[in-house]
Amino acid sequence: MEQQPVSRLTIGDVTLDNNLILAPMAGVTDLPFRLLAKEQGAGLLCMEMVSAKALQYNNKNTYRLLEVDPKERPVSLQLFGSDPDCISEMAKRIEDKPFDILDINMGCPVPKVVNNGDGSALMKNPQLAGEIMRKTVRAVQKPVTVKIRKGFDDAHVNAVEMAKIAEDAGVAAIAVHGRTREQYYAGKADWEIIARVKDAVSIPVIGNGDLLCAEDVIAMKEQTGCDGFMIGRGAQGNPWIFHQILHYFETGEIIGKPPVDELVETMLRHARMQIDFKGDEHYGIREFRKHAAWYTSGYHNSASLRRRMNEIETYAQLEQLLDTLRS
Repeated sequence: MEQQPVSRLTIGDVTLDNNLILAPMAGVTDLPFRLLAKEQGAGLLCMEMVSAKALQYNNKNTYRLLEVDPKERPVSLQLFGSDPDCISEMAKRIEDKPFDILDINMGCPVPKVVNNGDGSALMKNPQLAGEIMRKTVRAVQKPVTVKIRKGFDDAHVNAVEMAKIAEDAGVAAIAVHGRTREQYYAGKADWEIIARVKDAVSIPVIGNGDLLCAEDVIAMKEQTGCDGFMIGRGAQGNPWIFHQILHYFETGEIIGKPPVDELVETMLRHARMQIDFKGDEHYGIREFRKHAAWYTSGYHNSASLRRRMNEIETYAQLEQLLDTLRS
């Protein structure tokens, strides 16, 4: 019998219940959203990326990003930067925090990150990337992983080279997004590059890009042989995706979007969690607006609802607006 795509996965000394992983997404995978994904069965939760330099300067807002709830573990904390000494020293400084895996971001495509030589800019400098990985692995006891892209652009596709450098540096697993930096999130992810990375190294390889349902997980496993599946945009407004995929592999049954009542209750709960996390109703609701737009996509009257959602300022207004979904 063919092995099920979804199975346990061991990264260093950390064994996950399953190999479905919530991707790190800035402004998305904060504590409230991670808890919702955990409840739906995600095997590993990745936190928002954290600037090593901001930690070095003791930035209070950055330290807030390090908060972990015991209920969400195992958790991966992701650092970004391009100074090997800074990243390795900050990794050592925060190692006593309650995260389980330390990830180094070498895939973020955002201009303000790339223009500083961080994120996916490191795809252009494998030598520096290797030094960052080696120093960080030596600095901490926890498993170190790295997230990369296919390459910086189509003329510089070097994910296989980067993966070999990572393995040589002692990295415990590597996640590969099948797009170049120049593609951002446009077009179709190239899963062939994930297969090539998997063939090139013996450490676990986690595939990322265009995973929206169980059928995508099956297809990626068949095409790449990868060890884990990292779900990013497919989880936006849909923390249920992990349950949907796990349910399919347990029963063979495809379950779709939740009924409206469950959707509304989850949205209201998420909003309350966001307000508690931010410590301010106004700020929490403003933060929640983007989640609300994702949650309601595809539901009846969702376009007009999203327009009105951008104007809400209070939890009471959110409740009132979501009542229109039930009617």
